[in-house]
Amino acid sequence: MKRTFYFLVLALLSMAVNAQNFDKERNTEKSSLSDFRKSVREEFDTFRNEVMEEYINFVRNPWKEFMTTPPVEAPKDTVRPVVMPEGDRKKPVESKPIQVKKVVPPVKIAPKSKPMTRIEESVQPEEKFVNFSFFGTDAKVRFDVDDRVTLMGVDEDAIADALEAMSGESYNNMIIDCNELKKEFRLSDWAYLQLLDSLASRIYEDDINSVSLLCAYLYMNSGYKMRLARNEDRIYMLYASRYIIYEQNSYSVDGYRYYCLEELPTRLSICKASFEGEEPLSLMIAEEQKLAYNPSEPNRISSVGYSDFEVDVTVNKNLLDFYSTYPTSMFGDNMLTRWAMYANTPLDKKVAEKVYPELADKLKGLSQVEAVERLLNFVQTGFEYEYDDEVWGNDRIFFPDECFFYKYNDCDDRSVLFSRLVRDLLGLEVVLVVVPGHILAAVNFTESVKGGYVVYDDKEFVLCEPTCTNGAPVGWADIDSDDSLSVILLENDPQMKIYQNMINGDETDAAV
Repeated sequence: MKRTFYFLVLALLSMAVNAQNFDKERNTEKSSLSDFRKSVREEFDTFRNEVMEEYINFVRNPWKEFMTTPPVEAPKDTVRPVVMPEGDRKKPVESKPIQVKKVVPPVKIAPKSKPMTRIEESVQPEEKFVNFSFFGTDAKVRFDVDDRVTLMGVDEDAIADALEAMSGESYNNMIIDCNELKKEFRLSDWAYLQLLDSLASRIYEDDINSVSLLCAYLYMNSGYKMRLARNEDRIYMLYASRYIIYEQNSYSVDGYRYYCLEELPTRLSICKASFEGEEPLSLMIAEEQKLAYNPSEPNRISSVGYSDFEVDVTVNKNLLDFYSTYPTSMFGDNMLTRWAMYANTPLDKKVAEKVYPELADKLKGLSQVEAVERLLNFVQTGFEYEYDDEVWGNDRIFFPDECFFYKYNDCDDRSVLFSRLVRDLLGLEVVLVVVPGHILAAVNFTESVKGGYVVYDDKEFVLCEPTCTNGAPVGWADIDSDDSLSVILLENDPQMKIYQNMINGDETDAAV
């Protein structure tokens, strides 16, 4: 019994010693890991401080004077509504190839911007927040307004001093939170720029120079290409764009056009300081903008040709407000690219969740051409046609959601909406077709369909005329074989494959 007790005591002592050794090793490992993390953070902080110091020193140098670049006028097309002659209705639609003179490839999605350097969170004894709103959407960021930097002038040294003060830890959490909001709300570059402007305006209110500088500081720290500009009493944040924005003055600096959220004077001194990896603004809207939902009054849209083909649509007015700020533009020197940017923008999820199931239910069991005929007549006859100049005073293209809200639309609006509906609901490829003064669509059916058609990539795209106010069948279009015709390629990955399944009545992704 004594021997057993003796061995038990030895075992317990051994376990205690091993436990102590394990704790020492674990504490040593924790200490090493903590030291490593501290070292990495110090390296990032040192690198960021060096980058900012170099930038600020550049800001202190005299800025170069530039003259503004005159605005590029937006194309002005006067388009009459298309009417199908009654005599044509009695004739069968015949297959007729239409020669394509030009093909406009899809605009590639630009690389996403990312902060110029890693930014570490700043631990605060008590977190304070700035609450603000943009397009009806509430947001907040960590920042103590008592730490805001006051701009003491608009000369180079005053601006550099303010940027140097902003580069302290007090602004770190705000930069991090802004980038998190961009992810949370799935903001496009244009929407993110609006968010930063709203935040800066909330912090500085009527101090427009400080608003511009804070917006610039947050924007450049988010990885965007921008330039600071000044004259005798104002500073401006100029943003570089991948696109040529119509009807806006700009400044050409090192091969890029720079624009501003406010009207620009004809002469400015511009600082050419830059950061490695900075990205110009893209105007593409690749995914749904998750703005707070502010529903409009329901709008009933009915097809004349098919009495049961009607839906009540409610749209997000906050999203409409955002779209109203969107600047129409072109990519490169090709004005035709502007329509693709609207057509490739997805329908708002809440609209799709309401409208698509109802439309899908009405398309069940139909052939491809029968389904497209109903969508085509829905767009042709469900809206009132009116010239943009009469309604807006200038040319304006609608995003798909806007078509469901505003009373009037024209050929490009209807072609954009029709292309979205066919791709989402039927999974068929669609291109936009442009002739001088007019735009329509064409669909690549996977079954034989008669009508006028264009050929691209060995595929036949049958013409569809969404603008025909008295309704016209698939394959009919008021286009001659010798018209100078261009084809705009669209992104054809359906946004809402689930709705195609509703039509098919199964779980496949095949079209009708």
